[in-house]
Amino acid sequence: MTIARKIRQFLAEEEWAFAPHEAPAMPGSPGSPAHPMRRRIAYALVAILVGLTGGFGNALIAVNATQLGGALGLDPVQTAWLPTVYVMTNVSINLLMIKFRQQFGLRPFAIIFLALYVVFTFAHLFVQDFSSAVMVRAVSGMTAAPLGSLALYYFMQSFPAEWRLRAVVVGIGIPQCATPLARLFSPELLAMSQWRTLYLFELGLAMMSLAAVLAFRLPPTTRQKAFEGLDFLTFPLFAGAMALFAAVLGLGRIVWWTQSAWIGWALLAAIPMLAAALVIEHGRANPLLNTRWLASADILRFTVVTVMARIVLSEQTSGAVGLLTVLGQNNDQLIVFFLIIFAATVTGVAASAATIDVKRLTHPVMLVIGLVAVAAYIDSHATSLTRAPQLYFTQALIAFSAAFFLGPALLFGLTRALAQGTGHIISFIALFGIVNSIGGLGGSALLGTYQAVREKANSAAIVQTIDPTDPQVQARLQAGAGGVARVIADPALRQAEGAALLSQAATREANILAYDDVFRLVALLAAMTFAYLAFLLTRRHLRERREARS
Repeated sequence: MTIARKIRQFLAEEEWAFAPHEAPAMPGSPGSPAHPMRRRIAYALVAILVGLTGGFGNALIAVNATQLGGALGLDPVQTAWLPTVYVMTNVSINLLMIKFRQQFGLRPFAIIFLALYVVFTFAHLFVQDFSSAVMVRAVSGMTAAPLGSLALYYFMQSFPAEWRLRAVVVGIGIPQCATPLARLFSPELLAMSQWRTLYLFELGLAMMSLAAVLAFRLPPTTRQKAFEGLDFLTFPLFAGAMALFAAVLGLGRIVWWTQSAWIGWALLAAIPMLAAALVIEHGRANPLLNTRWLASADILRFTVVTVMARIVLSEQTSGAVGLLTVLGQNNDQLIVFFLIIFAATVTGVAASAATIDVKRLTHPVMLVIGLVAVAAYIDSHATSLTRAPQLYFTQALIAFSAAFFLGPALLFGLTRALAQGTGHIISFIALFGIVNSIGGLGGSALLGTYQAVREKANSAAIVQTIDPTDPQVQARLQAGAGGVARVIADPALRQAEGAALLSQAATREANILAYDDVFRLVALLAAMTFAYLAFLLTRRHLRERREARS
């Protein structure tokens, strides 16, 4: 028996005789047989493991970017590339994954990319450079897509048949818990052996997930020929365009939008590539992206609302954590803060699963957007005396909202895709992944850019009010000079140091005011989205009443 044949047998789906009610709902999805309780528990544990592995792939890097950049000798631009590359490869891989699992099964796809993830992460332990770090993040982004699907499917096997929708909500919510968890224990990991401990932890998770997927197989699926020749033209065009957009959004505010020529060239290449892909797909009988359905009014409204939700939900990572960093607090001092955020995230997932109602999916989305508007407005009153305890309640609300939002949003699109036929699932899953990845990256880019612009404006306004002849300013300068009198004997140098300390205080206050402006912007955008959803619900209600009367 040849090696290639052995590999094919190892990756092949096992044979399984399904009862009619247990058969897979569509090619590429596992069947739904009854399982004993012990197997259900095992499936749930595997789902948690693979879901967190997929989430930690980006979370560990995103929350420790500064420390990793210093340990690996990277400049700020190179450091920013690491989480951006993850999104670049993750954003479009669902298009390939869905067709691959329809033709070959989900398990081979997951095993192949988990094995690559293990190999590249292990190799990076011995190669300390930028290129190897980028390769690990790229493979991590590709691996996260099948891991997210596996978490969802494993949870569906662990829940009774009547609770499958709740399983979908829990499965998509588990990776969201990775970011607060990473902030909780990553300081200890970095203290052990700097960056290598983080990668060892990531390697261990990948190896455990690979072993779990091999040991606890999902029920097999039905398969069909899915790939067509034009797929191999459309996918590179679409994936390349999305990767370029992700690179621009991820790096734009670091290198600044108008000061780097490559941003213009990237957009110049991405726009025609995306247009060409959409034109090709528009004329196909079996497209990867059903452009006609995606351009329908219902799906366009879903896209707009979801993008706005991802932008305002970026308030936590781009706003609150940035404010606390400016105020001098780091991960070591924010353990209780992130523990509260983790608890709120878990509560949000559980509450979303418990209250999910397919007939009322817009209402919970409107609720969480309203909560974000209230929380962001409260945060907009932060001062230099604000510390983490003053943000516990508002940030718990936002963490709860972020976890609560995903389940109803996913099911809203899935129900409409299934109503049009299983062929629309590919288009919706691709859209959902793009909207969440690009929306989250775009939210961070928008809020980060706005914060930088407002900081410059606030700094200029503060400096204009500083009059050297003002007695209060003179007292502040003398106090600063007096604070360094024991180490600096020269009066002129002491006075200069006092001026520098006053300048630092002015910059800190300008940053705090800028973050207050960011919070107000988030509150405004969230309030507008809330009002738009309320308008849509009111219009639908009035239309139903007119139809009932007629």
